[in-house]
Amino acid sequence: MASKRLLLVEDDRALAELVAFHFDRAGYAVTRTGDGEEALILADEIKPDLVLLDWMIEGISGIEVCRRLRRRGATANVPIIMLTARGEEDDRIRGLETGADDYMTKPFSPKELVARAGAVLRRVRPALAAEGLSYAGVDMDLVAHRVKRDGGAVQLGPTEYRLLRHFLENPGRVFSRQQLLETVWPHSEDIELRTVDVHIRRLRMALGEPDIVRTVRSAGYALDAEGVA
Repeated sequence: MASKRLLLVEDDRALAELVAFHFDRAGYAVTRTGDGEEALILADEIKPDLVLLDWMIEGISGIEVCRRLRRRGATANVPIIMLTARGEEDDRIRGLETGADDYMTKPFSPKELVARAGAVLRRVRPALAAEGLSYAGVDMDLVAHRVKRDGGAVQLGPTEYRLLRHFLENPGRVFSRQQLLETVWPHSEDIELRTVDVHIRRLRMALGEPDIVRTVRSAGYALDAEGVA
């Protein structure tokens, strides 16, 4: 599973395909659009970890999309890299002042863009760039693909590992069954929601007591140690 969700907002199809290719190879799950209005909708739906945003796009301009994303609570802290043919200093300053975390002028190297994206994530969302994740005594080695709890090894299947990793990257956050299905099983459209419950039970059994996977009635699940004795 790609651990980082990328929203690419670019109306140049050839460039979008090139950029998407390089980010897909780098382990990102890429969602593309060339329309500003749709970008705002997708930002709510996929909850991206990073946005690549072209200045000149269809509908709402990229600079306005950036401004609106920064005004919304759910996307206020999502890293944004502006992509534009505007290379003048005033334009770069305007983009950064609007809320962009970085700025790349066309033409650019896709490999450099991937490197810039990684640098932004390490600075703004360090958990996504780390080699390990930890929460409430649970430690995940992302390089060796090993999990421990309080020093003891935890045996997980591939799906439970992906599920736990997603929770560890977002501790305390509640995810609906549908959100977990789309994130942990992104290419399996025929899988039912109850499958999530099955794997949550397996994850709980593997982690043991105390149970830190909280069930939120009518909402979903969260990795939450608050209140656990």
